[in-house]
Amino acid sequence: MTARNKLLTMPPYAVEQSLKRLGADLRTARLRRNLTIEDLAEKIGTGPRAIGDAERGKPSTSIAVYTAMLWALDLLHQFDEVATPEQDAEGQALALSADRTRARAKTGLSNDF
Repeated sequence: MTARNKLLTMPPYAVEQSLKRLGADLRTARLRRNLTIEDLAEKIGTGPRAIGDAERGKPSTSIAVYTAMLWALDLLHQFDEVATPEQDAEGQALALSADRTRARAKTGLSNDF
């Protein structure tokens, strides 16, 4: 028996809650547009089960399904803001602290000639 990916069977609580919230939000957007699960599945080229899994926040659902649903619901522009370096305050702070303050000369001789 092979071990299953723990992220799929027991994701961290925050991850699980975010996926459920995303799924519920996608469901709300679909219903507001008066689309059935079958309509949305056909539009993105997948089966109804994938839509249902995404709307339930199932961790094993492909990010491609979530992204395609956002596209079909005209919400993809919101996805473009996820993890942008400009909004990553911690990453920016770490990058600044790790930057070299001066250039160092290369040591050793090069055999390229």
